[in-house]
Amino acid sequence: MTTAFSAKAPGRWVQSIAGSLRTESKIRGRPFLAAWAHRISGIVLVLYVWFHLLTLSALSDPARFNAYMKVFGSLPFVFLEWLLAVPVIYHALNGGRLILYELFQNRRDEIVLKWAIGLGGLYTLLLGLFMVAGDQQISAPLFWVYTAAASGCLTYIVISKLRISGASIFWKLQRISGGFLFLTASAHMLFMHLNPSTGHDAQVIIARMGNPFIKLVDVALLAAVLYHGAYGLYSIARDYLSSAKVMTAAAALLFGVNLIFAWVGLKLLLSI
Repeated sequence: MTTAFSAKAPGRWVQSIAGSLRTESKIRGRPFLAAWAHRISGIVLVLYVWFHLLTLSALSDPARFNAYMKVFGSLPFVFLEWLLAVPVIYHALNGGRLILYELFQNRRDEIVLKWAIGLGGLYTLLLGLFMVAGDQQISAPLFWVYTAAASGCLTYIVISKLRISGASIFWKLQRISGGFLFLTASAHMLFMHLNPSTGHDAQVIIARMGNPFIKLVDVALLAAVLYHGAYGLYSIARDYLSSAKVMTAAAALLFGVNLIFAWVGLKLLLSI
């Protein structure tokens, strides 16, 4: 009896969650579920960025970094890296949907959400194929020149729409950083998994990061992702913390943690 119950319990648990999601979708609508998925994916990505920066800081000792990458190159970690594509591309595409809704008055929300899910699935599949093949090559400066140019155009469009907004500067910076990360975050993940050496070999990474243009792009990425993540966490906390003192403490904590990771990232970039 116990064994039968244990075998059925996970299935029942999954069915219960699926049923709850279907109920919430009918009651509150898909945008409500999309908003929650956006928040959860954002929290996951903030934690990953912090972990990623700490891992990259080991580049000061290439032998130690390569030892870490041997562990992260094992099948379970490679699978987790691939799964990370889901929150990365979903957060990017759904963030683009929110910008279309807020700044461009697009009200065909259901259609855009379906496109976001479809394109996200396609990106995840293609990334998996590239990771399995592991033999793709492209010039790093060429890749990042095109990516940065496209991201710069998107960022300019967002800034031009925000000029007439009466929102706070912090809210505007959140949307501007989101516009910049819309392409760069998913492009960064794709580039780092074109072949194993691109993201796992210390000397290859150091050589790429030593390029002045790529260093400039990396600094912009660091600033955008840290600000975007911190403001996102602050926004979530604001919805649940009613005390002004607690919110001030939370903001101070986020600011302090961000400063630490900004220092870790800048120290790494400037030392190469």
